[in-house]
Amino acid sequence: MSQRVLEVTALTSRLNVLPFDDEAGKAALLEQILGRALPDRLTIYPPFFTDHGSNLELGERVFINQNCTFLDYAGIRLGDRVMVAPKVTFITVGHPVDPHERREWLTGGPIDVAENVWIGAGATILPGVSIGKDAVIAAGAIVADDVPPATLATGEKAAVRRQW
Repeated sequence: MSQRVLEVTALTSRLNVLPFDDEAGKAALLEQILGRALPDRLTIYPPFFTDHGSNLELGERVFINQNCTFLDYAGIRLGDRVMVAPKVTFITVGHPVDPHERREWLTGGPIDVAENVWIGAGATILPGVSIGKDAVIAAGAIVADDVPPATLATGEKAAVRRQW
């Protein structure tokens, strides 16, 4: 695990200093980070951060704005046409609360974001969360529970405020 983190950190460091218009350079580094060919019409604006990359599955026409972080050890899937605003953080792992267990093992779970979701600036998506198709996550929301399809979730601990 630690070796992969070091490798990917080196790759993202290189990605994040490329000229913005160096599309070929960005694509080559992103393919190394993800460990596969890029999906059609993927857009990622650096700076971009991930700890593994190989556990990050991105659909077609995904848009990821600047300064987003994907801690993808347990897996993150973004479906087709997902839009991610600046400074969004996806976290799939954590540590036990008990101080004696904290360094012994990790907790967490994968994050699954369905098609056509929009995640607002500065939102944080926590381990094990699923976000349903067409949902909107408001800026600054902390998403600790699943979000149903076609809903707006807002607040420090995101709660469904509206459904369509």
